[in-house]
Amino acid sequence: MKILAIERDVPGANDDAYTAELLHAEARRAWQLYQEGIARELYFRADRTEAVIMLECASVEAARTALETLPLVQAGLVAFDLIPLKAYPGFERLFAANAR
Repeated sequence: MKILAIERDVPGANDDAYTAELLHAEARRAWQLYQEGIARELYFRADRTEAVIMLECASVEAARTALETLPLVQAGLVAFDLIPLKAYPGFERLFAANAR
């Protein structure tokens, strides 16, 4: 199952908590999730500094569990909104008997 994860700041998170060591650990764990085939694509939004991750997991709960291993999540600095995705069914209309 593909799951879109959109980062959001945790209210009250202190910007000083984003240390170089913590950010390095975050990048290391993100790389591990990528190597494990869980994190398929990783981006930052162009309009703000928030991560967007495309995950491949058996369920939304499995995706949540994987993201909870990220150091910034564990430190209580960020959280993720998870959106389960399914294939676009609209192409079926192109091949229907009465398609133009």
